[in-house]
Amino acid sequence: MLGTTLPTPLYGLYRQQLGFSELIVTVVFAVYAVGVITALLIAGGFSDVLGRRPVLLAALGLSALSAVCFLTEGGLPLLYTGRVLSGFSAGLLSGTGTAAVLELAPPGRHARAAFAATAANMGGLGLGPLVSGILAEYAPQPLRLPFAVHLGLLAAAAVVVGLLPETVHRAHPRGSLHPQGMKVPPQVRGVFAPCALAAFAGFSMLGLFTAVAPAFLAQTLGEHNLAVAGAVVFCVFCASTCGQFLMGRIGARRALPWGCAVLVAGLLLIALSLLLTSLPVLLAGALTGGAGQGMAFRAGLSEVSAAAPVAHQGATISAFFVVAYVGISLPVVGVGALTSALGLRGAGLVFTGCAVLLVAAVGVKVGRTPAGAADR
Repeated sequence: MLGTTLPTPLYGLYRQQLGFSELIVTVVFAVYAVGVITALLIAGGFSDVLGRRPVLLAALGLSALSAVCFLTEGGLPLLYTGRVLSGFSAGLLSGTGTAAVLELAPPGRHARAAFAATAANMGGLGLGPLVSGILAEYAPQPLRLPFAVHLGLLAAAAVVVGLLPETVHRAHPRGSLHPQGMKVPPQVRGVFAPCALAAFAGFSMLGLFTAVAPAFLAQTLGEHNLAVAGAVVFCVFCASTCGQFLMGRIGARRALPWGCAVLVAGLLLIALSLLLTSLPVLLAGALTGGAGQGMAFRAGLSEVSAAAPVAHQGATISAFFVVAYVGISLPVVGVGALTSALGLRGAGLVFTGCAVLLVAAVGVKVGRTPAGAADR
């Protein structure tokens, strides 16, 4: 997951080298989300048939190919290709990895396993900008060294995955592989809808931060240090992990509406930072919004995974991530398109206004919807 956000602080360097606009930055970012969604829709249930380990190894291989594209970068086509491959990798990994961690957990440790899975997901996404920002600012070859380091980490991860026990065992012959689309078992749908809406809202805020925050820091606040840009993006994902931890203390049923409420507060602080051009207020918004997103995300994932039948665990979790990644892509492209007409600050204000309305509506919806699973 670290590799999926590794280019975030580097987009400014790519803009200088290749001469493209802020809209293209958001499109390059969104192409990754398209790759994630495509992989989830086509292969989200493959691990239920093939087993978790082969799909995880395939995800690592695709991530390595993405890193090679960035290492040999020669223009926008390779950037797009690298981002799509990274999206395919994340799409395979997100649902399969989460299902594998839940299945490997010993009895009585399901809640901790769910936290480990979501914390690894968000922690990896947050470490990507931090690692690449520090390497790009203080080490040579800023557009290559981060991806060389990532290849080394992928090699270590492949060894670890190769040693994992397989958790999918079938007594009957293996079924055929076919695209699954959005497959949500009927008994899960009542739980799935409000949880997926909360994930959509939270990932919209994460998408804005990951794609636009470094440009806002450089163009509006005059902060050109890539390590600082990476650290600011890291803060929102770090706060998300903390929010996931808090969810374990208050339970999934309460964490869903409370997470949405905290996320609204974070979005309002982000809007205020745009109006005041204030880095401290932006950081406060990142920490608050990230905590709210983390609470709602883990609560939703816990409820959905608990309600899903064992035979469709991977496919159901993959469908949950499809909705989340639609949230991380479409709004970001909209902000990029608005930037040419309203400027980065104006586009950000329009986005945060729309996001506040969406998250508030989702919070009311999940607050009124009875949970379909016990608190985790």
